Amino acid sequence: MSTDTFGGASQRSVDNLASRLRRRQVVGSRATALETLLVLRQVVSKARFSNMEQLVEIIRSVGRRLVDAQPKEHSVGNTVRKVLHHIREEYHTASGTNAATMPQTFSIAKFVLLGQPRQHTVAPKAGGAKGTLKENDPDDPDSFARGLKPVLMEAIQDVLDELETVYDNVSKNAKDHIHSDEIILTLGMSKTVEAFLKSAAHHRKYTVIVAETAPSYGGREMAQSLSSAGISTFLVPDSSMFAIMSRVNKVILGAHAIFANGGMFATSGSLIAATAAQAHRTPVVVCAGQFKLTPLWNLYHEYGALDFGDPNSVLGFEEGDLVDKVEVVNPYYDYIGPELIDGFITNDGDHPPSSIYRLLKETYDDEDNEL
Repeated sequence: MSTDTFGGASQRSVDNLASRLRRRQVVGSRATALETLLVLRQVVSKARFSNMEQLVEIIRSVGRRLVDAQPKEHSVGNTVRKVLHHIREEYHTASGTNAATMPQTFSIAKFVLLGQPRQHTVAPKAGGAKGTLKENDPDDPDSFARGLKPVLMEAIQDVLDELETVYDNVSKNAKDHIHSDEIILTLGMSKTVEAFLKSAAHHRKYTVIVAETAPSYGGREMAQSLSSAGISTFLVPDSSMFAIMSRVNKVILGAHAIFANGGMFATSGSLIAATAAQAHRTPVVVCAGQFKLTPLWNLYHEYGALDFGDPNSVLGFEEGDLVDKVEVVNPYYDYIGPELIDGFITNDGDHPPSSIYRLLKETYDDEDNEL
C-alpha cells in the first residue's frame, strides 16, 4: 500500500487509528465503526485511482490494516464491507451497469436470495455520471476518480448518517415491544438498550431489573441512568438472575457482534441470563444496530471471544496462596447461540435469528467476507 496512492495525510490517519485500536484507546462497536468510517472517507477523498479494481484494493488494504490492529472489534471489518458494498452499487449506477450485465457465479448464498423480496430500487440520480465514466483513460488517468468521487462520498455519508442515528432508529418502536407493568431484565451497560428502554418509558410504566455484571459493574451505570430517567429500577447481583427469572416478562440484551448463524457475542453474564430465561420460557430479545452483523461464525467454544480483562478484578493478587493454585480468567464476552434468542431488534426492523444469514447477504458482498 503505497503512500502516494491516497496521500500522506490519509496514510497518517490510518496509522493513527490502527495505533489507537491496538492500544484499546478506541473501544466499543459504534465508536470503532464511526472512527473507521471517517478514515475511509478521508482515504477515498484523497485516493488516486483509474479503475474500480484499484479503488476496491485501496479500501481493502486499509480495512486489512485496521482489522489486523484489533481483530476483536468486529465492527471495523463490518464498516469496511458495507462501504465496499455501497461503492459497488454507486459504481454500477454511475456507469450504467447492473447485476444482469456482470458475470454470474452460482452459489448456495445466491440461491437463497432468489425469490426474496428486495428493497425498493432507487432511481439513478438525475444529472449523474451515468455512461460517462471511462476506466484506464490514457489521456486523463484521473478522470475516472473525478467522475466517481462525488457519488462515493454521498454513499459514505449515507452510511455515516445511519451510524449516527442508530440509537433513535432501534428505539423508535420500543413501545410496541414493552407493555405496561412488565418487568424487564437486562445487564451491563449498553447504549442501545439504554436508549430503547428510555424511549419505551415515554409511553409505558414498567420496571427494569438490572444485573450489576461483576466484575466490570457496568450494570450500576445502567441502573443509575435509567433511574435518573424516572424508570422504576432495581439493581441485583448476578447470582440472583435465576431466582428472579420467574417474575420477569422479558429479557433485553445488547450485543457486541452478531454472527451469520444468528448467535452473538454479548457482555459476560449474558449467557447466564439467556439460559435462565430459556428454563423459564421467558423471551430474550436483542437490541443492536445492523452494523454489528458479521459474516463470520463463532470459532471459540470455551470462551466467548478470547478477549479477557484483568484477572485481578476477579481474584486479587493479595490472595497469593490461592492465586498460585488456580487459573483465573475474566472474559469480556459470552457467546450466545441462536437457540437462546427469540429476536433481534435492529435499526432496519425486527428479525428472528434464522433470517440473519439473509440480512448479511443483502448487506455485504460475498467477495468481502475475507478482507
